[in-house]
Amino acid sequence: MLESPDAVLIYIPLMKELGMSWNEIKNTPHNELRCLLGALNEHSAYHSMDGWTDKQVSESAKDNPHIRTQYAAYLEKKRKYNDMMGIRQKISFSGLQ
Repeated sequence: MLESPDAVLIYIPLMKELGMSWNEIKNTPHNELRCLLGALNEHSAYHSMDGWTDKQVSESAKDNPHIRTQYAAYLEKKRKYNDMMGIRQKISFSGLQ
């Protein structure tokens, strides 16, 4: 069980991140556990770069170019869920010269 993919990829994240007990995990169908993990992954990606600004991303991307790709995926996911919830982003042209 120590090196089991299920233990490493399913059980431990469910216990650690969602606070599920071993009994809850054992009594939940495997496909539901996988759906919970998928939702947890989606939630983590949705909030992965909360608080970052475009300027911070640009500065960090100088040393770590993958940050720009990660930030673009984060913004796309934010747009997707905001559209699904009917949240419209305010567009401001005040900073443009």
